[in-house]
Amino acid sequence: MHVKRFEDAKPYDAPNHREMVGLRLQGFEPGGPENQWVGLSQFLPGGGAGPDSTPFEKVYVVLDGEMTVETGGQETVLRKYDSCTIAPDEVRTIENRTNHICTMLVVLPYPPGASR
Repeated sequence: MHVKRFEDAKPYDAPNHREMVGLRLQGFEPGGPENQWVGLSQFLPGGGAGPDSTPFEKVYVVLDGEMTVETGGQETVLRKYDSCTIAPDEVRTIENRTNHICTMLVVLPYPPGASR
């Protein structure tokens, strides 16, 4: 078992994100997960990401607040404990359109060639 305490989580920069603080909860460390990494993203009001895509799928789980997710011209609002999977190469935009912080758990596979 690999335990990592929240107080030991390190911030990370996510490309094409705005008004967001990301913390790496698991991954990219000795003894950590082999196939994916887990981040905690906190979006201020008006914060978001995209439009962009990745060559791998990702999972979003809203832990608090709400996030508007747009893919293929369709918008969906995710609220507390709602989740979605973004397919590989699917273009998405996310935006916190509320006056509250949105906290999301993000699960992604390691990018090709990334060292763990």
